This record gives sequence, structure tokens and C-alpha cells, in this order.
Amino acid sequence: MTNPELLRRYAELIVQHGLNVQPSQYVNIGGEVCHRELAYLVAEESYKRGAAYVHIDLVEPRALCARIRLGSSESFPFVPAWITSKHDEMVHGHAAALSIVGMEDPSLYKDLDPKAVNTIRMAHYQARKRYYDEGIGRSKVHWCVAAGATTGWAARLLPNTDPEEALSRLWNEIFAVCRVDRDDCLAQWKQHNQALHRRAEALNELRIRYLDFRGPGTELRVGLSERARFKGGSERGPFNQDFEPNLPTEECFTTPDWRETTGQVSTTRPFLINGVLIEGLSVTFKNGEIVDFKARHGERTFREYISSDPGAIRLGEVALVGIDSPVYRSGLVFEEILFDENAACHIAIGSAYKFCLQDGPTATEEELRTLGCNESSVHTDMMISSDKVDVVAESWSGQRHELIRGGTFVGSLAA
Repeated sequence: MTNPELLRRYAELIVQHGLNVQPSQYVNIGGEVCHRELAYLVAEESYKRGAAYVHIDLVEPRALCARIRLGSSESFPFVPAWITSKHDEMVHGHAAALSIVGMEDPSLYKDLDPKAVNTIRMAHYQARKRYYDEGIGRSKVHWCVAAGATTGWAARLLPNTDPEEALSRLWNEIFAVCRVDRDDCLAQWKQHNQALHRRAEALNELRIRYLDFRGPGTELRVGLSERARFKGGSERGPFNQDFEPNLPTEECFTTPDWRETTGQVSTTRPFLINGVLIEGLSVTFKNGEIVDFKARHGERTFREYISSDPGAIRLGEVALVGIDSPVYRSGLVFEEILFDENAACHIAIGSAYKFCLQDGPTATEEELRTLGCNESSVHTDMMISSDKVDVVAESWSGQRHELIRGGTFVGSLAA
């Protein structure tokens, strides 16, 4: 059974630290039907904080399967206008928006036509483009992604375990990596944020031009513009208040100049794209774009995904994570990007974060293009490090700096 006290503390963490709900703020909670109890607790805690209105938007994923199996393919690009209006209002009203991840049935989409799934995904992205560009990209909303354990997810990770015990163990893992199992949970998060901010600032002081990743199957160079800035931990929102975009978070990340990516990289953990697990992926970049790839599983889905638009084959993010991460130390591969990206260094193909560029949130589209800031309807993280991967930086002055050795931060970054 899930510990009700820890579940309540988790909801408090999400509302007080993740969303940092402000008085009279509108709160939107999205997830699957199976996340009902967590969504309710978050709503209750939001009202305690003075929220003006809380909307719970829970979906039934099987409906997407029915649409693809039984609907007309000509209708797949259709998105009702109210979805755009709702998300535009969230941006205009500086809402707080929670996304609860963790599929009830992680294998639900594995036999669906990848092209159909991707067509529907792209249509919904375009319908909510302002929300992604401004609400998230320019931090005009307090947004947060957190997870809810499900029986299907637990069974996938712990297949030889009694279903109730597996669910309880998964919840306990979530509580542990989110520091919810500690009585001073909020104080721990404050200290953790300070540590991430210090590490990001130390990286910025190096004025990094290139990041070189070396390990088994990996020899990758990622270039940064002179205006790239590393971020870590909380963000500042429209009310001049901090919020935490991801629970958990262990990364220091930035926006690369996509044109300066070259070499080969092998993923060290599987990851999901449109509900399909991509395993054993190896990618080759040339002149900033994917020119070749192979995967042990999910190759067709990956191919369809990177064909979404011109920016889908380019980098939009690079992130550094050490193996001191609680996610890595758990020993689990969660098969959920919210956790697995916080276990290893990663790159993301697709859209870039404007707030990781100096003056990026106010820059024009032309200025962003000159900086190599990628634009795309996709964004997917791919984990590329382990205890066998090293990372070395080259500064704009030509100096070389060892950042990570055998998966572990070194020097001033280790603090």
C-alpha cells in the first residue's frame, strides 16, 4: 500500500516547491485517469495556498488507440479550437500547470502506426505552440512535471513481484529520489537547488565553446554559442517567484548551437517516443544533423519522429548529470524520461530552450537563428553517459577543462 503520509507530503512538495502556487492563481493539472488520487491531493493543497481555480484534466489513453484504429486518417490533424484557447489563457493568465507522467499501461501504443501517432502529436503541438514557446520557453507559467506510480509501470519495472508490492516499491522509489521520505523535505530541496545553481554558475564561468563526450560507442562534440548559459534547479516565473520545472531534477543544462554538433553517440538508457521504447540507439551527427542511426528496438518509431520537421534531426539541449544522482544510485532504469534524464548526461533532439541563452527570451526569431537555437515540434532527451563516460570542455579561449571523469563531476563541479 502507498504510504498516505508520504503521498500527502509529495503533493505538498509539488504545490509549494514545484508549482509554487500563488494566491489567486489558476492551476491546471493534467495526467491519466489512474492519477486521480494524486491530482486530487494537489488540487486540495493548491486551494490551501489560495488558488483561485483548479482544473483537473485527466485523459483515457485507450481513446487515442481507438481513434487510430477506428477513426479516419484524414481527421488525425484535427484539434478542437478550445484546446488552443485553454492553453493561450494559461499563458495570458500566468497559470500554474502540472503534468503528471507515468503510464497506466506503458506498452499501450507499441503496436500503433508510428506515423498516425506522430501526426496526432504534431497537431496537438501546433495547437499549443504559444504555450510551449511562451509559457514554457519564456517561463510565463509556473510549470512542473512530476510522476505518479501505476500498476502497469510498476509491473514493467518489477515483473517478478506481486503487483501490490511492486506498486508500493515504485512509489517508495519516487518518494526517495524526490526526497519526500525525509522529514525536512522542503529544506533539502532548498539546499539542492542552491547546489545546482552553484554548479551552473561554475560552468558558465568557464565560457564553454565545446563539450566533448567520450565513452563506449561515443565520440561526440557539442558546440555552444557565446551566449549559452547553463541552468540548474528552479526557474523564476512571472510573479518573480521561483518554481521547479521537474521533480526530480539533477541536471545542469543549456542550449547548444545545433550547427556545431558532430560525431557518434550511443545511448546508455532506453527512452520512450510516442509510447514506444527506443533501445540500443546509436546516432551519427554531421554538420549538426543526424545523418545515420540504428536501434535495437523502436527504429521505425524513431525514424518517423525525426522526420516530423527540419529541426527534429538537430540538437536543442545538452545536459550534464553525475552518477551521484539519487536516480542513478537507485539502480533502476525507470523507462520514464523524467527520472532517467536525471541519472545521466543527455542530449535532446528538437526544440531548444530560449531561456538558456543570454537575452534569449526577448530575442527575435532571426537573432535566435543566428545563434543556432533550434526550432522544432519535438523534444526528446537521450541519455548518453554512465560510469564509463568522460566529459571535457573547451573554452572560447582555447583552454581545456575536465568536467566529468567516469561519470563523476570533478574539481569545483564536484561540490
